[in-house]
Amino acid sequence: MSTRTPVACLRDRVGSTATIAGWVHRRRVLKSVAFLVIRDRSGTAQAVFAEPPEVAEETVVRLTGKVVANPQAPQGVELREPTVEVLFAPEKQPPFALYRPEVTAGLPVVLDNAAVALRHPLLRRRFEFAAASVAAFRRALDGQGFTEIHTPKIVATATESGANVFQLDYFGRPAYLAQSPQFFKQAMVGVFERVYEVGPVFRAEPHDTARHLAQYTSLDAELGFISDHRDVMGVLRDVVAEMAAAAGPDAPTVPEEIPSIDFVAAQELLARHTGEDPRGEPDLAPAHERWLCEWAEREHGSEFLFVTGYPMAKRPFYTHPDPANPVKSNSFDLLFRGLELVTGGQRLHRYADYLAVLGDSAEQYSDYLDAFAYGMPPHGGFAIGLERWVARVLGVPNVRGATLFPRDLHRLRP
Repeated sequence: MSTRTPVACLRDRVGSTATIAGWVHRRRVLKSVAFLVIRDRSGTAQAVFAEPPEVAEETVVRLTGKVVANPQAPQGVELREPTVEVLFAPEKQPPFALYRPEVTAGLPVVLDNAAVALRHPLLRRRFEFAAASVAAFRRALDGQGFTEIHTPKIVATATESGANVFQLDYFGRPAYLAQSPQFFKQAMVGVFERVYEVGPVFRAEPHDTARHLAQYTSLDAELGFISDHRDVMGVLRDVVAEMAAAAGPDAPTVPEEIPSIDFVAAQELLARHTGEDPRGEPDLAPAHERWLCEWAEREHGSEFLFVTGYPMAKRPFYTHPDPANPVKSNSFDLLFRGLELVTGGQRLHRYADYLAVLGDSAEQYSDYLDAFAYGMPPHGGFAIGLERWVARVLGVPNVRGATLFPRDLHRLRP
């Protein structure tokens, strides 16, 4: 049996016989010649025939023929008069033409037919970039002495305060799908000092917007022995730069130092320049995030902007306050192209501080608090939403378009 050659490697086989295998991406029959464009994991290649083979698009085939140089062909080469072996003939045709350069179907059609729709090279590219981004995230943190961990996704208590959790029956006891690995990654700072995780998180938020999902992939990191949240921001900048480089020609430029603005100063800017007065509000509205990103690009030439010092009232209970102004937090959001991409900050690390913050609820978090009772260094971390990252970098308007089989307020299948 001949060794299969990925179509991207056919240029190395010019003048010899090669075997390729994949899907019939397109079948074109002209007056005196016929073409099959074959798609595999590495790209597409063209096969040329005098007599057109009777195969439909998306038929799985194996072809063996002579590799000939042709500058007009995909990859700059083609197979001439190959033998064709049909490995599987499809029972159904895709809901839209996969060979066309653009996706000609709307998002609902793509999501309803994801198993075949994602074969389109433009759609598949999104998830190739997602994979490359995760690899870059790991590479950046491995290079800084982090240890990858894997934490439970079924938990006894909700990570964040509030009711936006999925509850389930755990052998007769209530349990929840994890909103975050936050508690576990903090505990593991006491073991490894620097940890990260790539995994699903679950948010039962009844939002039906282009930026929210009920399940998404979170890229989490936590590190100990920091001075404050600015040390975390420095690590995050390096991670984002490594991830951006994975985008190739689509890569956004990450400045050596990402510009930063205090939350109150950002609200003052908005009040002066937008005709709205958000001063006193505990958070930024989506329209305000968009305006601030436009401002950062005008004033600093950066598509990235840190907003720091959010009010403590808006941050989770484990957030460390600003020692100089306790109503403000040592926390940040990283905005990118008009959207909050990353949330992070310094955490409380003293056991007594947790008891004071939690009050009567402390007993509910006894397992979590044990780590602090035994001594924890000053620490902090961040979480990047993978799907938001991919959507922003590649210009996908709805985060569902950058999600494999998305789960949201309405969608539980496929």
